[in-house]
Amino acid sequence: MKNRAKNKNLFSSLKWIISVSQRFARVDRNGRSAATSILATLGICFGVMTLTVVMSVMNGFQMSFIDAIMEISSYHVRVNEMSAENEALFYEVCNSTKNVLSATGFYEAQTLMTGKKGKENAAIIRAVDPSIYTTDKGFFKQLDIYAGNFTLSQPDSIVLGSSLARKLGVTVGDNVNLLVLSGGSDVSLFSDDRNFKVTGIFNTGYSEINNSYSFINIKDGEKYFGASAKKIYGIKLKNSNDDMHTIAQLQKKVPDAKFQSWRDYNKTFFGALRIEKNMLLLLVALIFVVVAINIYNGMRRLVFERRSEIAILSALGATNSEIKSIFIMRGFTTGAVGAFIGVILGLAISVNTDVVFNMASSVMFWVQYFFTAIFNPNNLMYVQENSSYAIYANIPARIFFSEVVLIALFGLASPLIASWAASKNVLKLTVAEVLHDE
Repeated sequence: MKNRAKNKNLFSSLKWIISVSQRFARVDRNGRSAATSILATLGICFGVMTLTVVMSVMNGFQMSFIDAIMEISSYHVRVNEMSAENEALFYEVCNSTKNVLSATGFYEAQTLMTGKKGKENAAIIRAVDPSIYTTDKGFFKQLDIYAGNFTLSQPDSIVLGSSLARKLGVTVGDNVNLLVLSGGSDVSLFSDDRNFKVTGIFNTGYSEINNSYSFINIKDGEKYFGASAKKIYGIKLKNSNDDMHTIAQLQKKVPDAKFQSWRDYNKTFFGALRIEKNMLLLLVALIFVVVAINIYNGMRRLVFERRSEIAILSALGATNSEIKSIFIMRGFTTGAVGAFIGVILGLAISVNTDVVFNMASSVMFWVQYFFTAIFNPNNLMYVQENSSYAIYANIPARIFFSEVVLIALFGLASPLIASWAASKNVLKLTVAEVLHDE
């Protein structure tokens, strides 16, 4: 019974706070505080919108690297050491583990590759199963074949990265030689007989892979890398964030295998990307600090102007916490409206970044063209659209729900904290002091 009465009183108090706050807001919309309230809402709106768009574009930019690395290079989990006797057991365990999407073996070595006219370049050569391009969906998605085909069925066939092929001066149908090869101990370091025919050229979202990676048939790898070359196993996971739990499961069943997570394999690079993203988040989040300071100053003035109303409410029995809640509710309303509109606009821009950047490119072009035509018409022929916008337009934005929620909470928290701080200081005045001043 007491709890019911307590809940009823709480509901009534909340209803009263909302009612008074809305009444103050209606009066302020026609008064001097109207501009302050509108600007505060717009500040939260544009802050949330900007941060949502910036983080989405940054996610797309970084994830193009991360996806290419994990799907092509490092895999989600690697097994660098395992006895050959346990290979069948390893595949059986992987097939029975729920989070494992696929497991494949490959050989890898470093080489100095030579192409046309004696051009040479260091490269990483990976010997894989020829069917990997059709059976591994992640590999297929990240590896874009723009010349030839990913065909390794014929002996001594090779597929090169786009930048590597350009540096060697070769194209589909040309031959390359693995002049220097770091295979097993039984492999000749130098040789002019390791000739491979280029059957395809690929491109990925990570330039380092384009610069140095090449693929050959796993049988050719066994032939040229030597009998003592170590076989490496790559594991793809359905949920890459559950890698440590999956490794623990696999380790119990295959104890002699040495597992390595993608977090450890790419620790330095991924750590740098994380720092870059956090610093960008911090810098852009300063928008909310500026907005909060403006709201704090505006709310202090608003509370000061409402001293007579505060005195009357106090005389009628309203507690300090209830009066304080009236102004905090104003801050909550400002933040909620601004954050909601900001999230909607941010998401709309994020899913249409190509349209936005192309439009911005056209606007900047015509603005530059207009002023050049007025002040320096002789240089009109040199006015061109900025190619950087086309690059930005091709970056696929990635929207993470958790980040959008966090940004919205930032936008909601800044006016709440500012309103709380502003009302707290003013309400230290007693009712008698306020009425005396009046």
